[in-house]
Amino acid sequence: MDNIVTEKRAEESHRQDSADLLIFILLLTLTILTIWLFKHRRFRFLHETGLAMIYGLLVGVVLRYGIHMPRDGTNVILNCNVNASPATVTFDPEVFFNILLPPIIFHAGYSLKRRHFFRNMGSILAYAFLGTVISAFIIGLLMYGTVTLMKHVGHLAGEFFFTDCLFFGAIVSATDPVTVLAIFHELQVDADLYALLFGESVLNDAVAVVLSSSIVAYQPAGDNSHTFEGMALLKSFGMFLGVFSGSFSLGVATGIVTFTKLRDFQLLETALFFLMSWSTFLLAEACGFTGVVAVLFCGITQAHYTFNNLSPESQDRTKQLFELLNFLAENFIFSYMGLTLFTFHNHVFNPMFIVGAFLAVFLGRAANIYPLSLLLNLGRRHKIRSNFQHMMMFAGLRGAMTFALSIRDTATYARQMMFSTTLLIVFFTVWICGGGTTQMLSCQRIRVGVDSDQDNSGPERRSTKQESAWLFRIWYNFDHNYLKPILTHSGPPLTATLPPCCGPLARFLTSPQAYENEGQLKDDDSDLILTDDINLAYGDITVNTDASGVHTSSAGFASGMMSDDLDRELAYGDNEVVMRGTRLVLPMDDSEPPLKDPHF
Repeated sequence: MDNIVTEKRAEESHRQDSADLLIFILLLTLTILTIWLFKHRRFRFLHETGLAMIYGLLVGVVLRYGIHMPRDGTNVILNCNVNASPATVTFDPEVFFNILLPPIIFHAGYSLKRRHFFRNMGSILAYAFLGTVISAFIIGLLMYGTVTLMKHVGHLAGEFFFTDCLFFGAIVSATDPVTVLAIFHELQVDADLYALLFGESVLNDAVAVVLSSSIVAYQPAGDNSHTFEGMALLKSFGMFLGVFSGSFSLGVATGIVTFTKLRDFQLLETALFFLMSWSTFLLAEACGFTGVVAVLFCGITQAHYTFNNLSPESQDRTKQLFELLNFLAENFIFSYMGLTLFTFHNHVFNPMFIVGAFLAVFLGRAANIYPLSLLLNLGRRHKIRSNFQHMMMFAGLRGAMTFALSIRDTATYARQMMFSTTLLIVFFTVWICGGGTTQMLSCQRIRVGVDSDQDNSGPERRSTKQESAWLFRIWYNFDHNYLKPILTHSGPPLTATLPPCCGPLARFLTSPQAYENEGQLKDDDSDLILTDDINLAYGDITVNTDASGVHTSSAGFASGMMSDDLDRELAYGDNEVVMRGTRLVLPMDDSEPPLKDPHF
């Protein structure tokens, strides 16, 4: 008799699981069809993520008030122990972290426009690291004041500590301006603004994850785990640095070792690339690091190195595969957000906490953007203009990462209040801020329809080249002349860049394909590659490559130059840029007036 009951429950559970997944598939299908209609009518007010949230809300209302199911916990699979409900469709938070987040984060790194990213890398790192920490602590302090006020007026029904406030500040500091960036891409907004916003959102997600885990790990000595102790604070800070650097190293190492030689079997090559990429996230989590950081830098590394080793078919397949997975996972999460607003039965909505949270998020974002922009402009030739700053302030949307961090733990009163408030913050920023992007661009008079390649010419390109000259010399020279020849089949052969005494080692490490691709320059992340007409020199051999891809070789100049000459050429945009082992000759517009050396 027990076996019959067990089999019956298993069959009912299987049917319920199928119905649950069918609901989300129908939601995604309906979202795709509606977005196609919006794109056909050029309707930019609502992005697909906002639309997925609306459809999720509608289904949540139906499930909450229109469908009543018997109270039997076996009817739902993948339940959270805390927020399990017989009439809802709930998923284990680890599903989001281990299945849905990796393709989103990896795609962000794999599709990164490295040329604009590295050109603004200093500013991006300042916003992502220092700005996120500032925002988290500003929000935490303001929320602690709000919670203290709630205690005095009797509006707090449970415990809420300062560490909880800091944790809330960390998770809501993770920005996800997917709606804004989609509109930026469609309207072709200024490439530097796009790079600043996209680069900050990509890196600050990783910073927010590590920062939140470090706050959770804060454990002072004694019975009270919420008192301030300097040693415990230093330990948490050390954990932040250790986890981030370890995750970064693991991601880069995994991206480098993904060296496939299966070019003759494109399906196997794509499958191996996919598995190596996904395993980076799981390996980091299993080792006690943060998978988000590891898979992000794995994607950046693979796009820079491994992508050049893939066959043309696999290059197209991997791009399309991760773009598809990113689209489905992101819309799945946003539709689930809308669903949980009505189906999650442990919501704690406190008006004072909600108002304080919105105010704190606004002030925390302002404390991130405006002071740092002021400091960064002191050292930038190409200033971050005030309208760019206002746009970055407005575009600080919250999304998938904030939701995933808040839903991971809803066991206490404080975490339940955080989760409920986080949902409202995500809804507001996606619908209001995301929907008003076009109007904000018009109000701030930010140019649209800008060709990023053409925009890199002229005085602005010269000034940005001077900013990144020192970083370009250190990184690009080493990477182009040594790393890429070893890790890929592109770039100059090592026999042309290493000293003559290292000839046997250079011949051993250089692949035959490197000699075949000697005249092909594949450094899309370089500021200096602006046209298809490039003259390349290795040692005493000059390779001329025109737009049609035909290249010729001839004997020419020696590649050695003094460092002060190199500084002058990188800083003031002369027609030739020379590095040890490689010389780039860039055609310039003869109509441009020469720049004078300010020292004379």
